[in-house]
Amino acid sequence: MASRSRSVSEDRWNAFISTVEPGESCPGPLAGRRLAVKDLFDTAGVRTTYGSGLYSEHVPDRNAAAVQRLLHAGAVLVGKTHLPEFAWSVLGQSDWYGTCSNPTRPGKTTGGSSSGSGAALAAGLCDLALGSDTGGSIRLPAAACDIVGLKSQWGLISVEGVFPLCPTLDTVGPMARSVEDVALMWSVLTERLVPEPTLVGLTVGLMRQPPGIGDGRETERSDAAEEWVADLERLGARVVETRVPEPSANTWPQFQHEALTSHAATFPAREDEYGRAMRKKLHAAQRATSDEISAAYRAIGEWRRYEPEVDLYLSPCYAIELPDEDAGELEIRLPLTSFLRWVNLTGWAGLAIGNMQLVAPRDEVVLAAGLAWERG
Repeated sequence: MASRSRSVSEDRWNAFISTVEPGESCPGPLAGRRLAVKDLFDTAGVRTTYGSGLYSEHVPDRNAAAVQRLLHAGAVLVGKTHLPEFAWSVLGQSDWYGTCSNPTRPGKTTGGSSSGSGAALAAGLCDLALGSDTGGSIRLPAAACDIVGLKSQWGLISVEGVFPLCPTLDTVGPMARSVEDVALMWSVLTERLVPEPTLVGLTVGLMRQPPGIGDGRETERSDAAEEWVADLERLGARVVETRVPEPSANTWPQFQHEALTSHAATFPAREDEYGRAMRKKLHAAQRATSDEISAAYRAIGEWRRYEPEVDLYLSPCYAIELPDEDAGELEIRLPLTSFLRWVNLTGWAGLAIGNMQLVAPRDEVVLAAGLAWERG
């Protein structure tokens, strides 16, 4: 996952929406490390568009809480990274800021919605990056661009100063080119100690098919995770076959309801100022009924009380061929993210190391396992 260091001025992948002249670094564990921040996070005195034309000239006066912690630890902001409009897409496409290209797999998607953060790391334009994950938006770009990204357990890392998409599912997380750097960022963001690397004694559930979102659609199957089993067992884990039960109702109406609520101030009042894809999704969201929304919340509540039968789950991040960067998003968004979305619904942690995904209820478990994997 190594990449030579480049200046942001060499960005030929459209990884950045705005770049910043680096300032002085504070002393700390991240001193001097170049930080790229998804343009969904507020940054004081720096244009923050949320990926939309509605906010093309928006300049906040405060940093998002997660940004502030990283800067206080010595990281140096170099720019705001590309994302699809309001972070609602699984591809790196934008009606307003063009398409973000994949430095690792030219012509293929970067994944979304933390598209620019993944591309900037893969291209060596930064050392560390900050992303958000509501349905796979950190882990998919990490897998597509062959880097590392953590979807933190829900509620652990502050989302203050981050434009909401679906607050019941929204999470903030670190991205980097190594598990070690992701764990260091996580320590700064959570004020917790980096866990000791270990897989010894853990029961790891090999997942060949993920649960769905309750809409009746059969999810994709994949045997891709088998390639990682021998090394996990060599490092002390016991690997068994596993499944996670399906939700009791369709959970999608909850997502639609909260997305509409997040945009109540500007949609439909200013819908002509939204991009075409975003307008279509918000109009579709208006069709969810109150009974469907209530059932969705009950199903998510039940799922979040589920006690896993294993310590850690193992799966790929995506199980279909990685789409082209100009693919039609609505046709592939569910097949591309079927191994990712359920983790947001349960509220658990998910660590992507390239296309390998480790999932557990707590961040410390996936980080400890990921560090052990990386160190071999």
